[in-house]
Amino acid sequence: MIIGGTSGIGLALAEHYAGQGAQLALCARRIARLNGHRLAGAPGVRTYEFDIGDREALTAAIQDFGAGGLDLLIVTAGQYADASGLALQPAAGHGVVRTNVVGLVQAFDAASQVMLRQGHGQLVAVASIAGLLKEYPGGSLYSASKRAAIGVCDAYRKSLAPFGIAVTTLVPGYVDTARLRELNGGDAGTKPFLQSEAQAVQRMTGAIERRVERCVFPWQLHLLVRLFNSLPHSLRILRRK
Repeated sequence: MIIGGTSGIGLALAEHYAGQGAQLALCARRIARLNGHRLAGAPGVRTYEFDIGDREALTAAIQDFGAGGLDLLIVTAGQYADASGLALQPAAGHGVVRTNVVGLVQAFDAASQVMLRQGHGQLVAVASIAGLLKEYPGGSLYSASKRAAIGVCDAYRKSLAPFGIAVTTLVPGYVDTARLRELNGGDAGTKPFLQSEAQAVQRMTGAIERRVERCVFPWQLHLLVRLFNSLPHSLRILRRK
């Protein structure tokens, strides 16, 4: 089951697993985005339309699909708002937290109940390398939400490990998705160490298959983040975005 499976990384992962013959559930707020795609109506592919922040609808979908077994849940759903966006639309902040943190917790709660009953399974969340940045003046709510998401994964991993349920946190840098291009005037080419969707999917699926606890990539951007975090506060304060 992939929540956020109708676009970007979620859809790319769905295409990968469909190619392996997996039984898929693709979930999103707007399933119509799949219209015209080869996975729409394909054998072995079920769709569910709900907002990840809607606990009742989310739980119902997971229980319905999970009635036949649930080996893997991947949460790619996310919302983004920069500082200027929050200033102009304060309500956007609620959407970021509701989707990136509350929704993730709700999805893990519902899926883990199915997996506990069957005695196995794997929970996966796609966070962001922005979540590894230490807090600093000017840090975005998006970064804070992804930092929280990484913490959520760590907590569930500890609690579910004794029951044979793995939790994998995927922490990518910039991936050349339609959404990233949209946020950058149609061209994400200036982003450092930009990866294609295919490259990201290869790294993610490999980590999922190996049941890695946390996969951070690309290493070059991870190194830059670690160097930034090691700077004295007086220097980190200079970064504003």
